[in-house]
Amino acid sequence: MVVARPGPNGVEVLLLRRSPASRFAPRYVVFPGGMVDPGDAALALAWFGDPGESVRACAVRELAEEARLALTGGGLLPLADGSSLAEAVGASPPRVEALHEMARWRAPELLEVRFDAWFFAVAANPDTPATPDMAEVDLAWWERPADALASHPLWTALMWPTYRTLEALAGCSSVEEVEALRVTQEAPPPSLLATYRSPEWRR
Repeated sequence: MVVARPGPNGVEVLLLRRSPASRFAPRYVVFPGGMVDPGDAALALAWFGDPGESVRACAVRELAEEARLALTGGGLLPLADGSSLAEAVGASPPRVEALHEMARWRAPELLEVRFDAWFFAVAANPDTPATPDMAEVDLAWWERPADALASHPLWTALMWPTYRTLEALAGCSSVEEVEALRVTQEAPPPSLLATYRSPEWRR
């Protein structure tokens, strides 16, 4: 989930750092998200009227679990302590149109832990908080994409899909442009691929 909000110096996106105990990409900077669960089809049916939208339902659920933000029909709302996503959504479920498909990335065969990931763009208000769950992720913050690229190196803090998405996001001057953005999967150029080193979690 690429969550974007207007900031004082341009568009900011919500970033998370995976906890050191994570099996996949520990300490890497990522967008909120995770694996589709068996129950996501039921959420998709309840929210979108279509169990085939389980990937979108997963994105909504993971955003709530990792960053304590609930996507409702009225927009993003912070989850209060002790409250659940079901309680926050209530009778105002999110709409399919609120999750704009930005990209789809399939991991190359060189990775032992592979993924097939959809990226969705969601708009947030300027005062939307960033709250890590302190389980899957240990940090959550808002940052301009260009600053994130300058602060977090490729291969040691950013995976290629995240890096490439941040590059594309850095060219957006508004949240509306983020929502309209499409990022096509592409292989790293040879100059960047030459710096690739397989860390422990990929072996």
